[in-house]
Amino acid sequence: MIEKFLREYAKLIVEYPDKIDIQRVKLDENFVELIIFADKVDAGKLIGKNGKMINAIKTVVSASKSKDSTSYRVTVKALE
Repeated sequence: MIEKFLREYAKLIVEYPDKIDIQRVKLDENFVELIIFADKVDAGKLIGKNGKMINAIKTVVSASKSKDSTSYRVTVKALE
């Protein structure tokens, strides 16, 4: 569910929405890393000025912890 939200939200922000991909990496029983892959141009848009956009995304994702006990780490990686 969180991956679907991230994908749709990222597509609204970026210039090349067809290149957005989300990868879920389970690091521990209750800890997951969500990696947002985006075009080089769009990686900056997802991070935002002074990291404000990615911090807002992380806030929304961390709010989902109230529904389950999983903690999330969100990172953005640029596609070559």
